[in-house]
Order: sequence, then structure tokens, then C-alpha cells
Amino acid sequence: MTHPLYHQLFDDAALFPPGNAPMGQAVPAHRGYRSGWRDGYVGPFLVADGRVAELRAVLAREEPAHETLAVAVTVPGGPDGIGPAVESVLADPALRLVGVEAAAEPGAAATVAGHLTRHLPPGASGFVEVSRAGNVPADLDALVGTGHSAKFRTGGLTPEAHPGEAELAAFVTAVLARGLPFKCTAGLHHAVRHTTAEGFEQHGFLNLLVATAAAADGAGTDDLTGILADRDGAALVDAAARLTPDQAEAVRARFVSFGTCSVVEPLEDLVTLGALVPDPRPH
Repeated sequence: MTHPLYHQLFDDAALFPPGNAPMGQAVPAHRGYRSGWRDGYVGPFLVADGRVAELRAVLAREEPAHETLAVAVTVPGGPDGIGPAVESVLADPALRLVGVEAAAEPGAAATVAGHLTRHLPPGASGFVEVSRAGNVPADLDALVGTGHSAKFRTGGLTPEAHPGEAELAAFVTAVLARGLPFKCTAGLHHAVRHTTAEGFEQHGFLNLLVATAAAADGAGTDDLTGILADRDGAALVDAAARLTPDQAEAVRARFVSFGTCSVVEPLEDLVTLGALVPDPRPH
């Protein structure tokens, strides 16, 4: 049985940096996750709008035929790309569109949300990536009442692409105060806050889960900053374990998921920390 705190937490972003997996490897790997114990922990397959045609070509060559592939499409180029991206997925019965994640320039969150409302089919979720370079609270205000969620970038290929603990804490405080669900992307490669070999200070997804739970319970930004800075894996696992199933589900209703170029690494972290015991089914 999937632990409710980690259920479908890990969106499969194998195609994206730094993993950059070839399409012909990423798709069968995702199918493999779906057939083993990782199934309940893995979210949709993420694909950029510019690579949907390539994805469709790979699926057309699959033998034997598989079940439809649940995908979320990222649209980095602005709101005008949302409609064509949706159409390209809906045109292929081998694909099932479950979400669209579109980037917004500073001050353009409302425009992007409007395009999502116009083009998303029933059952598909919309996420607006708010720019760290803009007025994040104002852009979050623009999403209130739209039915769409926020997306926040937590990493990248440079040190500057990684927000500090205080910046991420401020985002969590702001997004929860507005009642908006959110997801994150990039940089959450491991469960616990750490420094990479390149010197990047990267957030831990377990830190973020525990911080979200604390924010929902009324903790202030300074407290969240401390939780996000914590490098004690055992303490974070203990804090997560103290959450009741209802509390865990409430956390996940707020922190929906995050994109990771490796589904295996973060799950291995949780197993190593003792937070998860893998099911013995083949994988």
C-alpha cells in the first residue's frame, strides 16, 4: 500500500536536465515503474510541448500495445503555446492529458491562467509557473479563483537557479495563505537538504513536505526556513512519521508533486532513511 505522504509525489521528468534521458529510454523506463512497486509513487510522464511529436513517434513503435500514457505537458514559451500543446496530445489516443504546466513572465500569471482555462479539457490540471524574478505574491494573487495551481522552480544548472531557504519558505507561506495548491520543479533530487559536488545548495523534498505540514499548522516563515535548512534526515523522517494519514493527505493537497529527472534516486533515499519499505513485487 502506498504511503499517503508520498503517493504520486514524483512526476517523471527523465527527459529534462540534468538527466536528459533519450525518449527511447525514458518511455520504457516509465512503463517499468508502472509495473513494479514504484507505481503508486510515480506521477505522470512529463514532456515539453516541443517534444510531443517525438513522444508520439516512440509510442507508435511500441510492441505490444500498452495502456494509454498519462502525460503532463510543459509549455515554457508563454501562453500562446498552450492551445497547440493541448491539441497535439489530444490528437493521439495513446496519450492521456492529465496536466499542463505553463511558464509566466513576471506579471503575466493571469494571462497564462486564462489560456489554461480556455484550452484545458475536463480532468486535466493547470499549473502556472510564477517567475522568481517577479513579484511572486502578486502573481499568486492573480491565480486565486482561477482553479489553477502554482508552480515554483527550486533548482537548475547554476547556483543562482536554486532559491535559498528563506525564499522558498516565503513562497510556501504565500501560496498556502492564498489556498493555492502548488508543485515544484528541478533541484529536489534528494530527500534531505544537501550540498552537491558542484557546490549547489539543494533543497530536500522531505524538508519541503515537513515545512508544508508546519505551515498548514500555523508555523511562520522563520520556522519554515529552519525546517528547510535542516540536514538531519532522521529528525525529518520522524517529523513526517508523526503526521496522521489525514494530515498527510492534507499536506499533499497543498504540495501536489514535483518533477524529478530520476524517480529511482528519491525513492531510494526514502528507503535508505527508513521512511519506506519497498514492496517485494518485481520491478
